[in-house]
Amino acid sequence: MVRSPALPEGRTRAEKARRTLSIFGATGSIGRSTADVVLQHRDAFDVDVVTAQSRVEELAQTAIQLGARLAVIGDATLHETLRARLAGTGIAVAAGQKAIVEAASHPVDLVVAAIVGAAGLEPTLAAIEAGADIALANKECMVCAGALFNRRAAAASVRVLPVDSEHDAIFQSLEANNLHAVERITITASGGPFRTATLDEMRRATPEQALKHPRWAMGPKISIDSATMMNKGLELIEAHHLFDIESARLDVLVHAQSIVHGFVTYADGSVIAQLGAADMRIPISHCLNWPRRVLTATPRLDLASVGTLTFEKPDLERFPALVIARAALENGDWATNILNAANEVAVAAFLEGAIGFLEIAATVEAVLDRATATVGGTVFDTVETVLALDGEGRRLAAEQIEFRGRRAL
Repeated sequence: MVRSPALPEGRTRAEKARRTLSIFGATGSIGRSTADVVLQHRDAFDVDVVTAQSRVEELAQTAIQLGARLAVIGDATLHETLRARLAGTGIAVAAGQKAIVEAASHPVDLVVAAIVGAAGLEPTLAAIEAGADIALANKECMVCAGALFNRRAAAASVRVLPVDSEHDAIFQSLEANNLHAVERITITASGGPFRTATLDEMRRATPEQALKHPRWAMGPKISIDSATMMNKGLELIEAHHLFDIESARLDVLVHAQSIVHGFVTYADGSVIAQLGAADMRIPISHCLNWPRRVLTATPRLDLASVGTLTFEKPDLERFPALVIARAALENGDWATNILNAANEVAVAAFLEGAIGFLEIAATVEAVLDRATATVGGTVFDTVETVLALDGEGRRLAAEQIEFRGRRAL
C-alpha cells in the first residue's frame, strides 16, 4: 500500500536536489510522457536506465535525449541494432528479459514502472528489492500479486507512488491523519469509445473503432481495456491494494469529460476530489517530484470554459467486465491473477481478429469459472508461483478462444 519511504543520509525529499531515476517501458505512452517531464526539468533528474521491448529506434533516441547510462531492449534479436544506434554515445547497451530485471536492481531513487502487462512484475519487484521507490504505472503488478507486492515494498521500506491518473487523484485527496474516516473511494471513467453504443454496435465493433479513445492517447492494450471498461475493474483491484480498502467501499462513476479523476468521501460528508486536464504529465510530475510541486508545461483547467461536469453510473449489462473484475477481487489474489492473464490473451485475440469485442469479457468470465475448480484458493508468496498461475490463466484463455473459434465454424 502507499507508504512513506526511508531516504538515504537522513535527508527529506525536499532537501534532495537531484534524483536518480530509471524508466521501464520508456517508449510507451507513459514512458514518453515521463521523458517529457524529465526534459522540462533536466537539472532535477539523472537518468540511469531506459528500457523498451521492441521499439529500438525510439529507445535509442530516448536514451540520447535523456542522457541515460544504460539502454535495454527486451527483444534480444535487436541487441546489435541498438548497439549500432548508440555507438559513440557512451551509453551502455543490454538486451533480453533477464537484462531488464538485472537493470531494475541498479541503485536509484525512483523507478517508473511502465511496462505493460504481467511482464512488468519481475523488474518492478527487483527494483523494490534494490530499495527504489516506485512510480507505478503498471496496474497489473497489483492485480497479479497485490499482497506479495505490498509485503515486498513494506520489507524494503519503499514507497509506491501511483501514476495512474485515478489513483494519483485518490493519493492527492487522502488526508494522512484521517484515513480512519474514509467512507468511500470513487474512481472515474471516461466511458471509452462505446459509452453510448448499443450492445449490437459493440458486438460488431472493429479493433480500429475500439482503439479510438475520445480523451486519452494510450497504447493498444490499455485502449481496448478502456473500451471494455476492464481498465476500471483492474483499477478497483489496484485501489484495494494501494489504499488498503475493501471492495464494498470502492466505486466507479462514468465522467465523460475526464476532468475529475477521483475523489474521497469522508464520514462527515465531505468530498475531496482532484481535478485536472486529461494529460498524464500531471500525475507523472506529481509522482516524480513528490512531495514538492513544480511548474510543468501542461494545459491549465478552465472550468468556466468547461461549464458543466456530468456523472453517471456505469451500465453493467453493456460493460460486464466491471462485474467480473469486482467478483475476482472479492475471491482473492489467485482470481485477480487469472483475470489479468485471461484478459491479456483475450485482448490480443480481439486485436488479431480472432474473437469479437463482446467476447473479451465473456472469455475472461469463462476462464475464471474453469480456474475456480483447478486453482481456486491458491495462495502464493513467490514470484515463481505468481508466474505459474499467470501461465495457467493464459493457457485456459487460449483453450477457450480456440473452442469459440471451432464452435463458430
